[in-house]
Amino acid sequence: MDFNAVRTFVAVADAGQFQVAAVELAVTQQAVSKRVAALERDLGVRLFTRTARGAELTIDGQALLPHARELLRVAERAAASVHAGHRPLRVDVIASRSAQSALMRGFHRAHPETDLDVVMLFDIDTAVEAIRSGAIDASFRAVAAPGHPLPEDIECVRVLDENLQLLTGPAHALAAARSVTVAQLAGHRIWMPGIVPGTEWAAYYDDLVAEFGLTIEATGPNFGSDALLDTIADTPALATFMGADSRLVWPAGHGLRRIPVTDPTPVYPHSLLWHRDNPHPALGTLRAHLTATTAGHGAAGTWTPSWALPC
Repeated sequence: MDFNAVRTFVAVADAGQFQVAAVELAVTQQAVSKRVAALERDLGVRLFTRTARGAELTIDGQALLPHARELLRVAERAAASVHAGHRPLRVDVIASRSAQSALMRGFHRAHPETDLDVVMLFDIDTAVEAIRSGAIDASFRAVAAPGHPLPEDIECVRVLDENLQLLTGPAHALAAARSVTVAQLAGHRIWMPGIVPGTEWAAYYDDLVAEFGLTIEATGPNFGSDALLDTIADTPALATFMGADSRLVWPAGHGLRRIPVTDPTPVYPHSLLWHRDNPHPALGTLRAHLTATTAGHGAAGTWTPSWALPC
């Protein structure tokens, strides 16, 4: 059914005259007549009877009118749901307790009037595809790992360099240290079952291993953060890395230790990605907020992979 014809039908019914409806719709009276005639042909009924006073609804026209009004209301709601500024800003983060999620919570506190949808996609390729298709408005990712170049229509800004910390159980050899150097980690087993080959975070840790001669093990199934924390707490031979801004929670009895890593401090480079033609007004607000509230990158005494873009 042609929505222009339905809209014209409702306008004539409200105005009671084809000529008045034409003025309201900013079209000719002939166009109004053609639209109504086309709708009558589609439905196989007459909708108006012309009288000396104008146009009166037939019985069929009276039956159609409330449904026609509802069709127009539904169409307006459908258009508003996808119109930039009338739908939530959709942003991808890696995990609910990640530094990226913390950045979005900070944005929500500063701008509670902005509707948000926070989603969790898998890797940068999935995120970039979602940005280009319009499924999301922005994503937090490390860019640009080898084999994952950013398309020309995707823009980015580096918003956070997150320090890595060593997480150990209470019986680990380094548990009592106030800080550890990267060199001191050589020979220790660092267990990270969440590393998936081909992802941007796998590329990050591959470079970290190659640069400093560390031993990172990604063996075994990934049962999630709770299982990882249980194992680290109970196994003196294993430690793991976690971001300083990640907010994992564990039982007090685990006795886990978060230990700063220095000389240099490995940092994970978080960038915000978006499509250069995205018109959502809240996207600019998010970018401005992140620029104003996050620290710079490339600080002295830190390390990032050579491929990490400053954006």
